[in-house]
Amino acid sequence: MSDTLPEDRSPEPVTVDSMTSDLRSLGLEAGQAVFVHSSLSALGWVCGGPPAVIDALQNVITEEGTIAMPANSAGNMDPANMGNPPVPESWYDTIREQMPPYRPDVTPTQGMGAIGECFRSCPGVRRSQHPQHSVAAWGADAGFVTRDHSIDNSLGEQSPLARIYELDGDVLFLGTSHETNTSMHLAEYRADIDIGTETNGAAMLVDGEREWIEWEDIDIDDEDFPDCGTAFERARPDAVETGTVGVGDAKRMSQRALVDFAVEWFESNRE
Repeated sequence: MSDTLPEDRSPEPVTVDSMTSDLRSLGLEAGQAVFVHSSLSALGWVCGGPPAVIDALQNVITEEGTIAMPANSAGNMDPANMGNPPVPESWYDTIREQMPPYRPDVTPTQGMGAIGECFRSCPGVRRSQHPQHSVAAWGADAGFVTRDHSIDNSLGEQSPLARIYELDGDVLFLGTSHETNTSMHLAEYRADIDIGTETNGAAMLVDGEREWIEWEDIDIDDEDFPDCGTAFERARPDAVETGTVGVGDAKRMSQRALVDFAVEWFESNRE
């Protein structure tokens, strides 16, 4: 438990009503598509925790729009690629044979924060089938966003990121930054740059049976995302709206404008 007193986290409770107002002040509105990155702790003392944030988002976007969030389960991976910390090589076969399969309704998110973990199990939320890079979505186009998520090239043209692009959706930061701006990965696939490939593995259900599968993907790299994001905001201030939700910094930006900019930026700045 945190030793920080509630009044030290925010001068007053952050509520569904106050967050609803804050989100509308950022320019979010009913019927749009939005891809959300969030940090609950950054918003202050939230009355009700993660469900309150989700309620506020649903109040604003409504069922006529679409809310999506990353729902990664990165721990379901090839043991040879595990780090922080690595596992002994003598464990590799056991992990590949015994790792529980990815199941959209059961497998928890990892590293997505409390809001994302709560969201993936909310009523009406759909989750894509990728065993590592799934996306959860709710609303009118949730099925369109999450269906047919390709195993190969998991963040490319047959991914939920590309579907948000087609919907001309926004990216929303709630206390987060470009360091975790997943949409920039779509630009990596589209950019004309020399990028390597790697073999990935995970356990998932295939025709109802657990299998260990392997696939090829690009060697994605988010190290320069903060620099790219800063350059984007400088070059396209018209595509970015800043404000606060609770006491946390918040940003809303056009995903299409961001991805298009990042394609050119990667081509000019990556070696």
